[in-house]
Amino acid sequence: MPPSLPFVSSNDEKHIKAAQQWQNNITGVGQRFSSVHEFREALRKYAIAHQFAFRYKKNDSYRVTVKCKTEGCPWRIHASRLSTTQLICIKKMNATHTCEGAVVTTGYQATRSWVASIIKEKLKNFPNYKPKDIVNDIKQEYGIQLNYFQAWRGKEIAKEQLQGSYKEAYGQLPFFCEKITETNPGSLATFTTKDDSSFHRLFVSFHASLYGFQQGCRPLIFLDSIPLKSKYQGTLLAATAADGDDGVFPVAFAVVDAETDDNWRWFLLQLKSALSTPRGITFVADREKGLRESIADIFQNEGTYHGYCLRYLTEQLIRDLKGQFSHEVKRLMVEDFYAAAYAARPESFQRCLESIKSISLEAYNWVMQSEPVHWANAFFQGARYNHMTSNFGELFYSWVSDAHELPITQMVDAIRGKIMELIYTRRADSNQWLTRLTPSMEEKLEKESLKVRSLQVLISAGNRFEVRGDSVEVVDMDHWDCSCKSWQLTGLPCCHAIAVISCLGRNPYDYCSRYLTTDSYRLTYSESVH
Repeated sequence: MPPSLPFVSSNDEKHIKAAQQWQNNITGVGQRFSSVHEFREALRKYAIAHQFAFRYKKNDSYRVTVKCKTEGCPWRIHASRLSTTQLICIKKMNATHTCEGAVVTTGYQATRSWVASIIKEKLKNFPNYKPKDIVNDIKQEYGIQLNYFQAWRGKEIAKEQLQGSYKEAYGQLPFFCEKITETNPGSLATFTTKDDSSFHRLFVSFHASLYGFQQGCRPLIFLDSIPLKSKYQGTLLAATAADGDDGVFPVAFAVVDAETDDNWRWFLLQLKSALSTPRGITFVADREKGLRESIADIFQNEGTYHGYCLRYLTEQLIRDLKGQFSHEVKRLMVEDFYAAAYAARPESFQRCLESIKSISLEAYNWVMQSEPVHWANAFFQGARYNHMTSNFGELFYSWVSDAHELPITQMVDAIRGKIMELIYTRRADSNQWLTRLTPSMEEKLEKESLKVRSLQVLISAGNRFEVRGDSVEVVDMDHWDCSCKSWQLTGLPCCHAIAVISCLGRNPYDYCSRYLTTDSYRLTYSESVH
């Protein structure tokens, strides 16, 4: 029998208003109910509406006898099954209270199923309804004081009633994957199980995402993982891209039992299969978890590069340092490390490293052994467009956080809905744009153009030009290259290049990466998710 809970007496009109719909749940002798369960639920709500506590004298599958919990109060009710039926009928009832029920402060049996029935509709509309909010709402609306665990258990029951069980969702995966590819031709949805037939991993990439990435996005992919804090589900692996306005564009994701080297390798194999058109891709990702080996092994196209995520490198640097350093000293080392990564020239990179060396020889040696060719702008050959960390896809990760408590099929469907909405909204927005480049890229090009007036252009040889300002830079028009390296790093002509382009009477827009144009942006969002 569930424990009695304290009933919080209150004259608050909200309590009365919330429960007044239940005042006539019990009408008297002769009233019938379809089952014992239905009678018990009606009785609980009736007691809340009339603000009194009760206890069971008899409570089984065919009869229920209940009396007021206050000693000496004559209120009592008895219901039992009608012979040859499942119906429950009230046979006796004394409706008189002598205990002044409105001021009773102890005793109400709030079962988990009752809590579930109260919160179910709200949970349906707000999946992240927290137990502490359930406690507060039920106290405010009904005057009943639950503890955290009771609210949590009630939420779990309501969730299973609304969503079906988590285990059932895994059994639906074959049909679910088939449905994705049927409604979105050209998509890839596949899953694997373990030897004992339990869930192992699920990969999903919608046709609209694959088409948008290959037709409109820079060949740049960010790999990262998001832990899933719900029953059975371990980790979500994600591949995101950057659209022409530097917005997050989801490419593919997988739900796996754990973040392991083997699961990352499987994810990358599925991604390679989904990206049917081969082209060199720059990946920004951690170098751990087997990613360094798997990216190099699976994506062997010429022009494929792996840029190590600066965030993960920095965390590992701080972890690996054995010396005792203050927070301030660590902050200075991290600043120097980031400056080294962003430095465009080898000499600037070296100056930053000397600064680290002056603080800690140990840190300097760690940085030198961390393969700067994979993360320093001065040496990295791939095109990161100045995106140095793999957590670029934070918008996508927030969707996962919002849906991570759902069963696996419903979580994936919630993500599908978000991608569908994102594509529709951005497509509609871009149809209003009148500029050749996307809005953020227009702004960046404009800022570079404003710097041109202070520069002097000298012809060096052929299509190579010397540009003088605060520094002397060499611009190579044939290769879209400037010695400041900004043109190569961003895809937009730097101020030095714009100065040369203007001298030649040409249009700077003709020297911008096609991936940063409004036309490419519209291509990215031209297909729909269904």
